[in-house]
Amino acid sequence: MSPFIYYVAHLTVLAYALVGGVFLAFSDFIMRALSRISGQGGAEAMQVINREVFRWVFMTLFLGLAAVSLVLVAQAVLLLDGATATLISAAGLAYLIGCFAVTVVFNVPMNEALAGMDLSQADTQRYWTGTYLPRWTFWNTVRTVACGLAAALLLFGLTAQSLPT
Repeated sequence: MSPFIYYVAHLTVLAYALVGGVFLAFSDFIMRALSRISGQGGAEAMQVINREVFRWVFMTLFLGLAAVSLVLVAQAVLLLDGATATLISAAGLAYLIGCFAVTVVFNVPMNEALAGMDLSQADTQRYWTGTYLPRWTFWNTVRTVACGLAAALLLFGLTAQSLPT
């Protein structure tokens, strides 16, 4: 592993943990708080959150980690061997599948459906409470676990890389 990739991988552990922390906050208390807001306030707040998430800090981390994860998997498969290769490639795949793909396949379509709904309609409230809250939170928890797993696997892989043989 090149020194550049080695240091990028160390920063990636931190970035995986930061993104996972955002998801953890939503699964642990934000969605529960939004579910307790009366009327359409929770759904409206989530519509605003889903628009604001496109700010550069979170999106740079979220999308950048997908690219970095691909690089890490390629490095692990092509240039490393043993436990180091297995752990680092598993870390990248955990993020790509458990976080990035889950977001694209599950969370984003629910966000888009909610964004297009009229808050004054009863169907919106039914979707919010009956579909969006339980399903979105479930898939968000999957993303949380995937980010934590990716951080741990990458940390263990870097440690295995550093250990004398």
